[in-house]
Amino acid sequence: MSPRHFIGPDVLVLAAGGVLGEAWMTGMLAGIEDATGIDFRRTEAFVGTSAGSIVCARLAAGRELRRPPGVAPAHPPKRPADGAHGERRLSGVVREVARWGWAATAPLVPAALAVGETGAALARAALLSRVPSRGESLDGLRASLERMDLRFDGRLRVCCVDRRSGRRIVFGAPGAPPATVGQAVAASCAIPWIFEAVEIRGRDYVDGGVWSVTNLDIAPALRDTHVLCLDPMASLGLALGSPLGLLRQGFRFAAALEIQALRQRGAHVRHLGPDFEAAHLMGEDLMDRRPADRVLAAGYRQGRRLILDQRG
Repeated sequence: MSPRHFIGPDVLVLAAGGVLGEAWMTGMLAGIEDATGIDFRRTEAFVGTSAGSIVCARLAAGRELRRPPGVAPAHPPKRPADGAHGERRLSGVVREVARWGWAATAPLVPAALAVGETGAALARAALLSRVPSRGESLDGLRASLERMDLRFDGRLRVCCVDRRSGRRIVFGAPGAPPATVGQAVAASCAIPWIFEAVEIRGRDYVDGGVWSVTNLDIAPALRDTHVLCLDPMASLGLALGSPLGLLRQGFRFAAALEIQALRQRGAHVRHLGPDFEAAHLMGEDLMDRRPADRVLAAGYRQGRRLILDQRG
């Protein structure tokens, strides 16, 4: 990829990252749009995990990306703007548990590529069998997405994990079980220990981040496909001695393996994380809504700077 030109991706991969990860990814994409004229809603394929699946679903539904206050939308809306009805706010206690509950499953991520899917799935199934069945419901999120009347049409892929088998399920991909987009996205966001697993046709599904924070390896990419991955965990400034710092190293290792898998197919992969400003605002609690507007604005500035730096 030329350092002076930003090529619009054929495939957009948006990773897990909680409330603040969703805000950063949204702002980043909006900033890139406004600096280039790209309309990410026209991307050929989307792969979303957890928070990333929300952004992907909205783009696939033709929704305009949010922008900081005072910044006008770059493109006319394709459909009426969707309200925020049904989205649940997390209590302070739930946010604190979420920092560790979702993260506790992630050290198993590299095993998916390093030792094969069967062993990784068995390990996840054993761990998930210990997860309490109770938690906050994501019915509100599911309902708000289903009001968009979006259907799986081959463009959107949403990553989840089957709670019983521990296997990754990619809704919207060929051969995947049938589900509505609202069901799939809610399942992809169902952080173990925090939210209820989402039942779809008699099986329970949980957060796709249990398998991989990015799930880059399942992007529908071949030779000369351009893939853009936004990964909120890629550059967070976490101390290496802390549990989340060690976790980040596991995320980075898994993402590196997945990127290599795509590049072996001949794909061009760009993997981006928050810059210093955005990472500082995000901190360690990615479920804290309080700085979300500032993170959105920081992501927007980062997206615009990314293009200006390449053009300079």
